[in-house]
Amino acid sequence: MLDYIWLIPTLPLAGSALIGLLGLFRLRATGEKLDKRIVSAIALASVGLAFILSVVLVYQLFAVEHKELFTIDMFTWLNGGSLPLADGGMARFEVPCGFQLDPLSSVMILVVTGVGFLIHVYSTGYMWDDSGYYRFFAYLNLFMFAMLTLVLANNYVMMFVGWEGVGLCSYLLIGFYFDKKSAGDAGKKAFIVNRIGDAGFLLGMMLIFVHFGSLRFEEVFAKAAQLPVETGHTFLFWATVCFFIGACGKSAQIPLYVWLPDAMEGPTPVSALIHAATMVTAGVYMVCRSNALYSRAPEAMMIVAVIGALTAIFAATIGFAQTDIKRVLAYSTVSQLGYMFAALGVGAFVGGVFHLMTHAFFKALLFLGSGSVIMAMHHEQDMMKMGGLRKYLPWTYRTMLIGTIAIAGIPPLAGFFSKDEILWKAWSNGHPVVWFVLWAGAGMTAFYMFRLLFLTFWGKERMDEHTRHHIHESPKRVVYPLAALAVLSIVGGFVGFPAWTGIANRFEHFLEPILMLPEASHSAAHHSAAQELLFTGLSVAIAAAGIFLAYRFYVLRPGTAGAVTAKIKGFYTLVYNKYYVDQLYDALFVNRTKDAGRALFFIDSKLVDGLVNFVGAGTRGTSFVSKLFDTYIVDGLVNLVGWINMRLNRIATAFQTGLVQRYALLAVVGIIVFILIYSDALSVFGKLAG
Repeated sequence: MLDYIWLIPTLPLAGSALIGLLGLFRLRATGEKLDKRIVSAIALASVGLAFILSVVLVYQLFAVEHKELFTIDMFTWLNGGSLPLADGGMARFEVPCGFQLDPLSSVMILVVTGVGFLIHVYSTGYMWDDSGYYRFFAYLNLFMFAMLTLVLANNYVMMFVGWEGVGLCSYLLIGFYFDKKSAGDAGKKAFIVNRIGDAGFLLGMMLIFVHFGSLRFEEVFAKAAQLPVETGHTFLFWATVCFFIGACGKSAQIPLYVWLPDAMEGPTPVSALIHAATMVTAGVYMVCRSNALYSRAPEAMMIVAVIGALTAIFAATIGFAQTDIKRVLAYSTVSQLGYMFAALGVGAFVGGVFHLMTHAFFKALLFLGSGSVIMAMHHEQDMMKMGGLRKYLPWTYRTMLIGTIAIAGIPPLAGFFSKDEILWKAWSNGHPVVWFVLWAGAGMTAFYMFRLLFLTFWGKERMDEHTRHHIHESPKRVVYPLAALAVLSIVGGFVGFPAWTGIANRFEHFLEPILMLPEASHSAAHHSAAQELLFTGLSVAIAAAGIFLAYRFYVLRPGTAGAVTAKIKGFYTLVYNKYYVDQLYDALFVNRTKDAGRALFFIDSKLVDGLVNFVGAGTRGTSFVSKLFDTYIVDGLVNLVGWINMRLNRIATAFQTGLVQRYALLAVVGIIVFILIYSDALSVFGKLAG
């Protein structure tokens, strides 16, 4: 059945196309929306079958055939002929439509389809009353297709197709409420910021091809494994840095993190899918997939570790002051992604993937739990207007409590095992500064997450009487996915016990075949089990301290937080306004781009037109020749420009139909055309590099 691996991404794609086309035809033919039960059945069946098929294929690969890798090329997608390489040779540029199943992609497809299916089930309850029900699930299934294509690709170009696909779907889903300006702006912001990172990804691919002559993972990593570790490789440094720029955009790291908090404008299930199982994990996956390259570029790995650690603690400080329940979780996601990148940067690739998996469980749980709270509060998201909800929402409270304990890193929940693995590897691999930053961030995470829990579910009720009277627990379709994710948040870490327990780390053993780390890199000194146990105690202690402080500030003495912020009002204002980074970006980049546009408009409308009018006025009435010049040259040029603009305008308006589905189709066609053009660009790039 391994030959049917292509069905895993195809099933959600078929579901998306079927929902979209049926919904569109139904709307055009009768003016009515497609039956929501039909939409739900198609959406759930497509993702559910993809999950079942993923389980079957992973079982067959490892338990039946005892293989570590299966790859298949469906057909040759791009053929750019022979292109010059940096060493003076030639290589044929061929890109197959191919898929690969190995331990890393196995973890990813199980997480994406499993958590994605639970989010789909939740969405059928959360979005039931929304008028765009069929459109929402068409986008959601398309998102699943793009992410599964990304993680199953066997070459960088196919990965880039999925990479761009999740970017497109994030734009569609973040801006789902397109009649709401803030949602539209957030969707555009996410799309534009990610294009910056994507430029880095493209440059990295070009560098890899002109030096290795291929973009297939097997061939690239095999050639990279032959490079000596002791010798610096400049091209690898720049290629991996370019890849990391792409990862910073997709996985919201400094300085390209600014789009992720604004992504909260989309429906809550979208936030859960983006933050837990799909888009933001793409950058972490890509860097881990490229571990054979990064392990031979230690300077690039140090950049990854530093950016990850700084992002982890920077985003955690912002989480202290936010009052929107979803924004707290958004900055928590940015911080946790920083942990994952810091792990990859210090050589703990297993720890990074481990935390990616456990984070998918408890972060999906926390986002869906916040959605349950928002539903009960009639779409109120301000925690200052909540309080005392645990008696109204008992199941939501219990499941969110489990998720909060898990993200805080308290044993024996899943977050403890993965976060402890990262902290220990940072120390044992010789990065004490990174360890300290992440250790401090762990305490901060525990504080602001329990602050969220206490402000929402404990203390005095701060909602108005009308809201209080109508609060009730969410329906079963919302609660059941919360319960399933709560169970995963409890037991999900049991696959990776630390060494001091004496229990084999099955997760590390499972991923070992794809971690092509050379022996000379990241070799840590031997540390005793007692020392590892000591550092485990330190990580638990800092988390417990954060929980205690949150309990003291918001439960025992509720006025303490206000008194403290009053004393540091200036710093609190700075943190509350997110260090004014968005305003700084507006001042440096957004507004300056607008100024450039206005300047060009001024030049066109004032200077050019003024010069034309001046010449025309000076020649009028002087002679027959000058009249001819004025009529056919001056006016002719002006009329020609107007005629060209009118024709171009008619062409442009033919594409501006207002149909989002058509825009999505054109975007896909544009990507294909771009890649075809890009194959020619490779030739030029190869000549320059040579």
